[in-house]
Amino acid sequence: MNLAKKLADYNGIEVTLVDKNNYHFFPPLLYQVATAFIEASNISYPFRRMFQYKHNLRFHYGSLVKINVADNSIETDSGIISYDYLVLAMGTETNYFGMENVKQNALPMKTIDDALNLRNHILLNLEKLIRTTDPVEREKRRNIVIAGGGPTGVEVSGMIAEMGKHILAKDYPELGNRRDSIYLVDAGQALLGPMSKKSQEEAYKVLEQLGVQIKLNTAVKDFSDDKVLLANGEIINSNTLIWASGVIAREAPGLPAELLARGRRITVDEYNRAKGINNIFVIGDQAFQTTDAKFPNGHPQLAQVAIQQGKLLAENFKRMLQQKEMKPFTYADKGSMAIISKYKAVVDLPRGFFKGFIAWLVWLFIHIIPIAGFRNKGKLAYNWFWSFVTNDPTLRLIIRPRKKDI
Repeated sequence: MNLAKKLADYNGIEVTLVDKNNYHFFPPLLYQVATAFIEASNISYPFRRMFQYKHNLRFHYGSLVKINVADNSIETDSGIISYDYLVLAMGTETNYFGMENVKQNALPMKTIDDALNLRNHILLNLEKLIRTTDPVEREKRRNIVIAGGGPTGVEVSGMIAEMGKHILAKDYPELGNRRDSIYLVDAGQALLGPMSKKSQEEAYKVLEQLGVQIKLNTAVKDFSDDKVLLANGEIINSNTLIWASGVIAREAPGLPAELLARGRRITVDEYNRAKGINNIFVIGDQAFQTTDAKFPNGHPQLAQVAIQQGKLLAENFKRMLQQKEMKPFTYADKGSMAIISKYKAVVDLPRGFFKGFIAWLVWLFIHIIPIAGFRNKGKLAYNWFWSFVTNDPTLRLIIRPRKKDI
């Protein structure tokens, strides 16, 4: 999106954006959609609405099927498009590490559909819970397991715990004062692995105070028959396994296999150009660049990396048109942050660390800025304010349930 916006109305360049959805959405806030805290429309915006009055921007609704490197075209499930230059920015998808049962039964959180499906699942679970007297059935619907202690796992754990604290007794008086058991499982030695030790310790402390049961140095091994099997042999009876344990770059069929690096990322040079192919570029989570001196093992798969790469590539396309030399990409690390629960967050900056309410406000502010559309920013800010003040958002709607056996 940053690449397209920077090239908007630039004479001499025609841009066609291809996507399997007809809207752009902001992934860092998916977990708040999944926990019925904000509306899906708050973090999504139609491409065609964005491209209104941009004479050189077009949108193609379709999924990539194959890249035809030899004849400079791509096949989509809705047609063939020719290109002079191709930019791959398809991001990542959920990585199940070869565990088929987990892939079939766990609940991912990578798309708007995933978030709405998770919301449906949690709400349907509660409706079933208040009607059953079977102790085994009640246990599996009370237990929620989150696999992955990174920012997504921490954020969704904290939000579900807050729901249990502030909403369950009001919405479901049949349950009394009992709350769900929330398990956060991670194979690493600490939560928020890439962040500072202070952030890791703060996340652990806040979630523990909220009643989240944290299991470190423990991986999920299997999930079937409403049982989550951990690598240490422990079994948790649950029909809810939220999978936030890893990602892998999306496939780009048609590219030479030798371009693929770990995590299926595509090897690029200092200009984000696919190695050995002059007219294909890769930006964002798909790109694997080793020429940046500060990141010899590749850049972190963060939104800021993608944003900076998109903006520079737009500038480089303009420079190419002007027959000027391109500029190599180097990542300016602006830090990282994670929200933990209401009024609790952590922020790691290159020159320091801070936490608590101020960090939480910074997190909210930073995450409003990239949202497309002024109206979306205003709606999101208002909805956030009202939901946090009342502890009672009104979005607990069961819609589009996929499964009838819940």
